[in-house]
Amino acid sequence: MTSSSSLSLHFTALLPSKPRRSVIVGAQTAHPAESTASPTVDADRLEPRVELRDGFFILKEKFRKGINPQEKVKIEREPMKLFMENGIEELAKKSMEEIDSEKSSKEDVDVRLKWLGLFHRRKHHYGKFMMRLKLPNGVTTSAQTRYLASVIRKYGEDGCADVTTRQNWQIRGVVLPDVPEILKGLASVGLTSLQSGMDNVRNPVGNPIAGIDPDEIVDTRPYTNLLSQFITANSRGNPDFTNLPRKWNVCVVGTHDLYEHPHINDLAYMPANKDGRFGFNVLVGGFFSPKRCEEAIPLDAWVPAEDVLPLCKAVLEAYRDLGTRGNRQKTRMMWLIDELGVEGFRAEVEKRMPSGKLERASSEDLVNKQWERRDYFGVHPQKQEGLSYIGLHVPVGRLQADDMDELARLADTYGTGELRLTVEQNIIIPNVETSKTEALLQEPFLKNRFSPEPSILMKGLVACTGNQFCGQAIIETKLRALKVTEEVERLVAVPKPIRMHWTGCPNTCGQVQVADIGFMGCLTRGENGKPVEGADVYVGGRIGSDSHLGEIYKKGVRVTELVPLVAEILIKEFGAVPREREDNED
Repeated sequence: MTSSSSLSLHFTALLPSKPRRSVIVGAQTAHPAESTASPTVDADRLEPRVELRDGFFILKEKFRKGINPQEKVKIEREPMKLFMENGIEELAKKSMEEIDSEKSSKEDVDVRLKWLGLFHRRKHHYGKFMMRLKLPNGVTTSAQTRYLASVIRKYGEDGCADVTTRQNWQIRGVVLPDVPEILKGLASVGLTSLQSGMDNVRNPVGNPIAGIDPDEIVDTRPYTNLLSQFITANSRGNPDFTNLPRKWNVCVVGTHDLYEHPHINDLAYMPANKDGRFGFNVLVGGFFSPKRCEEAIPLDAWVPAEDVLPLCKAVLEAYRDLGTRGNRQKTRMMWLIDELGVEGFRAEVEKRMPSGKLERASSEDLVNKQWERRDYFGVHPQKQEGLSYIGLHVPVGRLQADDMDELARLADTYGTGELRLTVEQNIIIPNVETSKTEALLQEPFLKNRFSPEPSILMKGLVACTGNQFCGQAIIETKLRALKVTEEVERLVAVPKPIRMHWTGCPNTCGQVQVADIGFMGCLTRGENGKPVEGADVYVGGRIGSDSHLGEIYKKGVRVTELVPLVAEILIKEFGAVPREREDNED
């Protein structure tokens, strides 16, 4: 168990390298919930619902009435034992037929393995798994990339990799007998898949150009690395935080561009000075779900840089201890904040801080709210003299083994063997000598799919896995997103980049609500009255300091009818002009 005192680290190296001018924007505005009296909460409601037993947190008997099926699976057997007590070795020796013949082992494969980052694709790819990695801040190496390529190559058509909307890798095609060796291989190159699925803390997100950005506020990499190491106990497994009521997202903001999307995280650190000290204001509760989507709200709290980990620990403990475990649609952290009130939740966090104190928010927010978000595609100078970074477009985030090997080669040949992943599913090659950038731009790899200069609509295109591999997805997304975008580009010319996001189902892994135009997969009626693939279309999502979640524009649109609708939206809402008219004007 990690003591609170051991977390009070001094982060001298984490502070901004030079004094920065504060942008005074006034105190954080209150969420509507803050303007009303806090709900009345009985003392009994504040009793922790979990207790430590044999090294793991488990739900108390008195709180087990009405719990959801996933909670019952956790109670029956602690999922982390598959890793921490090496249960995966024995499970991997069994055939799928043996596994399916026993309720417990079937639950291991379909539920508990998610604690190891393994997702069984039972519906469409029986016996095959997706494996999700932990990649804090999206930073990876050529050696790690080559290893992942070697894993997926053996799986043929089923083997591929995706860049995710949390700066992360997911690899596909994995079979259970290979898992023990894959886990060892991951460890050998400094990777882990541990605690990346189900009721765990997901990949910590940061600025994709951290440490090389001339305009950054603070380098987020040390913070996201520490968060990831703490949450997984340096990839050994941390049972303090493996029994949360639901998944939980965290990010550290280091840039005025808000590449990190703080408004959709359960916990977001927003850089701010206070009384001459550098630290972070705190946002909490942002999330997406099929039934509800909410932006993060201010906790009215500020922590100095050395308290990033204690604050994270306190928030997680409050959520773990007090979050409800019934209807899975009502177990994200914002539901607990609603129940306790912002001040009530803040009080629970405060009493779990090592000092028992939590400072109020600072008015010296360092994020410039008038900042125009920068485009990271193409060649850009780094803060290090003589070096540049190059942003590459990865169409809907999908790569094959050969693509990954080629990216690794380019990173070694032109850079320092490092790659950066972005939440928009793209890749950045940093630390390229400026004298070598032209040679890199002439590489065949950059002349085809992975362009540093994607078309204006392609550059903002994001898509979830879709029903090719995901059993929950209602429609195919990645290929359709590319096809629809290509067809729309032939119809209209747009004056500025437009972000279009696709998600195959209401779980909204593709984050359609933050897009300018979003497509959520659904079934609708075809001309003959039979169900066909469709999409609910969202419009108006914004990212940045004026963030706003998009709203439904039109429900149940057949996918075959999306192209003219998108062209119409672009003309009506975003200033696009028909190609025919543009050609005539030329």
